[in-house]
Parts: sequence; structure tokens; C-alpha cells
Amino acid sequence: MATLICGSLAFDTIMSFEGRFAEQILPDQLHILNVSFLVPGLRRDFGGCAGNIAYSLKALGGEPLPMAAVGSDGTDYLQRLEALGISTEFVRAVGETYTAQAMIMTDRDNNQITAFHPGAMMQAHLTPVPARSDIRLGIIAPDGRDAMLQHAEQFQAAGIPFVFDPGQGLPMFDGSELARFVEQASWVTVNDYEGKMLSDRTGWTPAEISRRVQGLVITLGHEGCEVWVQGEVTRIAAVQAEAVVDPTGCGDAWRGALLYGLERGWPLARCAELGNRIGALKIAQRGPQNYQVDLGALGL
Repeated sequence: MATLICGSLAFDTIMSFEGRFAEQILPDQLHILNVSFLVPGLRRDFGGCAGNIAYSLKALGGEPLPMAAVGSDGTDYLQRLEALGISTEFVRAVGETYTAQAMIMTDRDNNQITAFHPGAMMQAHLTPVPARSDIRLGIIAPDGRDAMLQHAEQFQAAGIPFVFDPGQGLPMFDGSELARFVEQASWVTVNDYEGKMLSDRTGWTPAEISRRVQGLVITLGHEGCEVWVQGEVTRIAAVQAEAVVDPTGCGDAWRGALLYGLERGWPLARCAELGNRIGALKIAQRGPQNYQVDLGALGL
């Protein structure tokens, strides 16, 4: 059983700011904002939602099929996926453009400021979701706007249940578009900020959204997550991390674990519990794809 992961492949340039953004940005001076941050730490990682989710799912023993686009500079990323045993069958190479690039700055409180250049990601809609018997599950993660809209329609047409997790792409859609995503999806996952925006734009409470799908999960960072099923909520406790080093990619690590559980028909709460455990592993390591998973320790 394979899971089609619709999202981005990107190179992440990650910078560490040793202060606090809140101490550098003056709220009453935002109309003339002009700030500079000294970032002693800098590195470049493989990233993007599709790549990060695929890494997590593969590490757990799942079968990810990332569906994404890379630019003329994407050869190294393709080689990395292949070295990890992750299929590149649905990765489109687009000439005369760069692979998506994320410039992420993290302060000492793990707040982040991100600049994102979409590059080849804007061509992701050119690869359609196939109706194949081996693809039994999917996810719509942050991607190009056209890709997210079209892939959701194609998942529904192919009869493939999927997770709608719009992440930072949620603001691209109005209330009617978001309502349509929810109606097409089998599960919806958002963080608490995105959950409030989703409710504001659709006019539906979390309980109402959960009655339109098989389940809704709202992640709450270090406070765990809420699992909503048919209007009833269950709180899933967070897992204490050995260290809090880098939050970049934690949400994607969580998503990969969620998909692993869904592949196996687990209850949504159990999927979320595993997600919290993998998120705790990831946050203790720098970069979105540098943590290791001990299946025996997880009881898998």
C-alpha cells in the first residue's frame, strides 16, 4: 500500500538568531520596519513538505510516493530520495527555474520567520493524481495553489481517501474553497492558528468540521493535540523531547507518522500519539530530515 504525498520539495536555508524577535521588532514602528538580524548559525538542508513527510513515513516503514516538482538544481535532491529508497516516479523536473527555496530564521524561543520562493513548485499541478490500485491513501500538503485545488479533485475522482493539511498554504483560499477541500477530504489536520483561520473562513466550528470528515486533528505544539471525531474531542498529550534544538520540519514529521497509522487502519487518536512521538524525535535534531527512528523503541 502506497501513500501519495502532494506537496513541495525545497532546499531549506536555516539561520539561528540568538536573540528574540519580540525584542527587535517594535509594534508601534511597524509602518517603518527596518530590522537586521545577526545569524551566527547557518546551514542548508533538504526540505519541503513532501520531502519531509516522505522521510518520516519511510523511516517508519511506510511506502511514500512524493508528488512534487524540482528545478534545474534538483539533481541532488532526486539522488537523495533514491538513496533513501523513496520513489521519484511522481517528481517532475522543471527546467529554467529553481527548486523551491525556504529561508528560515529561528530565534531563541523557537519562533520562526520564513521567506519562501516557490520556483518549480508552481508547476506541480502539471502532474495528475493517478487512479492506481496500489495507491490507497494521499495527503494534500502545502503546495502550489493550482496543485492543491486540482489534486484534491483528482483524489476524490480516483476514490482515494486523503488528508487535507493546508499548513502555511491555507491563507491562499477563501471560505468556499476551504469548505470544498473539507467536503472532499477524509481527514483534516491543522495547527491551532490554522484551525482558527479555517473556522473563521468556513464558518464551521471544529466540532462541525469533524462531522464532515472521518476526523480532525488540531496540533498544539508542546501541548499535544486535539483529536475531533464526530463532534467529540480527545486531548492527546505531548511527548517530552530529549532536547529542543530545531522545530523546522516537526509538523511534517508528525504528518508522516499520521499517514503511517492511517495506512494500517489505526484509530485517529493512536495515529496522533505516534505523531507526537516522532515530532519529539525530530525537534531534538537540527534540520527536517536528520533524525533517526528506532522502530523497536516505538514498538513497531
